[in-house]
Amino acid sequence: MELDEKKYLYLLFILPILVLIFLYNLYWKRKKQRLFGDLELIKKLSPEKSVFKPVLKLIVFLLALTCIIIALVNPKIGTKSETIKREGIDIVFAVDVSKSMLCEDIAPSRLEKSKQIVSQIISQLGSDRIGIIAYAGSAFPVLPITTDYSVAKMFLQSMNPSIVSSQGTSLDDAIKLSTTYFDKKDKTKKLLIMISDGEDHSEGAESAAEEANNAGIKIITIGIGTEKGGPIPLKVNGVVSSFQRDNNNEVVVTKLNPESLKSIAKATKGGYLNGNNTKEVLDYIKNAMDNIEKTEFESEQFTDFNAQFQWFLGFGFFLLIIDIFLMEKKTKWIRKMNLFNEKE
Repeated sequence: MELDEKKYLYLLFILPILVLIFLYNLYWKRKKQRLFGDLELIKKLSPEKSVFKPVLKLIVFLLALTCIIIALVNPKIGTKSETIKREGIDIVFAVDVSKSMLCEDIAPSRLEKSKQIVSQIISQLGSDRIGIIAYAGSAFPVLPITTDYSVAKMFLQSMNPSIVSSQGTSLDDAIKLSTTYFDKKDKTKKLLIMISDGEDHSEGAESAAEEANNAGIKIITIGIGTEKGGPIPLKVNGVVSSFQRDNNNEVVVTKLNPESLKSIAKATKGGYLNGNNTKEVLDYIKNAMDNIEKTEFESEQFTDFNAQFQWFLGFGFFLLIIDIFLMEKKTKWIRKMNLFNEKE
């Protein structure tokens, strides 16, 4: 299923707000009724008023509103699947999400800059397959190899330090996990693009890169940050409250370490790039992609999508009409049944 206008999903936050308003209104009415007189007496003065009907009306209205919001999103369902032949290469993006990547020596931060670069690289791809991993003290698979670029960008934006349990930066773990994304039997060319500030807290990155080279994987590394460096901000509700400190209570200053990234790229005859200049990175990647031999592969995808908004819109308006005609009085035939022993 595809969603055309995902931004309208935010309108669903209106639903709990309406429920809270409804509950507050009930509380306010009950409070005013107590000031007016005895609740049981007031109830007898209005025997036709139903306690359940207002709740039912709210439920029907919320369902109607939900249907209309889904109609605005315009969901589409694929009705025809085709196997399409494409030419391209397999690319895995390994993004450093350690806490040092929160440093803001590069605006808006190292991590956000990394996301921007990866997103722009994806935008200039043709029919290549891509995958994404995140790494800090350990590596974590985010997205397996796919041709769905929109899903890749969505997963990319959700990446942050909290998705990896152990902190630090383990470049060798990132390389080892990345190699598992590629099919060894597949003749498709393989490219690993690693983005990091280069602060490697592990050993064996070069040997892992050599193993990747033996498996036919080329690595391009992109360094994010400045060699002057900066502190790691700790934020509360988006506002900097303090900075990361070490065991001696000194503010930690994190710096770009390009040497480790250069050695990894050199081991696979790849290249190292300074990520501070986005245009240079994009031009280099595009040129590198143009010089890599493309391999034909097959991928299955839906090629014919039918919009389904009309069903949700119709049902939504139908529920609204029901809500309009629902009276807050007790239903006569239910009242006659005396389900709650209300007759004296």
